[in-house]
Amino acid sequence: MKATIGEITAKLDAIYPHVWAADWDRVGSVCGRPGTAVTRVLFAVDCVPSTVAEAREVGAQLLVTHHPLLLRGVSTVAPTTYKGEIVHSLIESGIGLYVAHTNADVAAPGVSDALAGRLGLSDLRPLEPTEEGRGIGRVGRLPEPTTLSAFASVVAQALPATAAGIRVAGDPGRRVSMVAVSGGAGDGYLSQARDCGADVYVTADLRHHVAGEYIEEPGPALIDAAHWATERPWLDLVAAQVRHAFDVDTVVSDRNTDPWTLHVASSDGQQLHS
Repeated sequence: MKATIGEITAKLDAIYPHVWAADWDRVGSVCGRPGTAVTRVLFAVDCVPSTVAEAREVGAQLLVTHHPLLLRGVSTVAPTTYKGEIVHSLIESGIGLYVAHTNADVAAPGVSDALAGRLGLSDLRPLEPTEEGRGIGRVGRLPEPTTLSAFASVVAQALPATAAGIRVAGDPGRRVSMVAVSGGAGDGYLSQARDCGADVYVTADLRHHVAGEYIEEPGPALIDAAHWATERPWLDLVAAQVRHAFDVDTVVSDRNTDPWTLHVASSDGQQLHS
């Protein structure tokens, strides 16, 4: 069926209910008249100038993102401000904006299911379950055991490339069979990764002291990837959900919105192992 902004956002609200979002989060419709006809939707991790420009370039009437544009309170959307310029650009271009953030993180399927699928995991269960059977992160099994070093290469190939690449903490020869994942910043779930029996935990934004203390204790190895890269796989999932419900074109953005743009290898450029 043909669709309007209001119909598509209502469907997304049903798939990713607002009540699933964290109290601090800001999800749902941000701008766009509900009656506006939609022929094309762009899906991106971030609502930034480059993805707004991409929405214009591909002729989208709706931009669906994972990260909120207006997460924290603002007193103005004047075009002289960063966020105000984005809001003006969206409205002046006739493009609506919709956000599914922590409500997409806990959905089943959701952000971590998409990440787990990219890594070939099966028999998935939540890393931090809720009473309703949803939850943050996923735990699953690889098709066959491998080493940490080999699995790190799988992760690097499966996720979109970023300047930072991935970082690994642990014995490169460690046997890996069970894997925990959490798309986005995941150091708040290190204890869950330890308790679930995983051999390795794949996430993003691991902090120096937290990771350093954690790796000294018995528990899984760590793979730290770029935040954007771990959440990019979800875009394919949500695009398919919209495409299944409505007769609209869907475009998934591969514009790298990771803030880091250059990686310079240490020492002679070889991998360093202790």
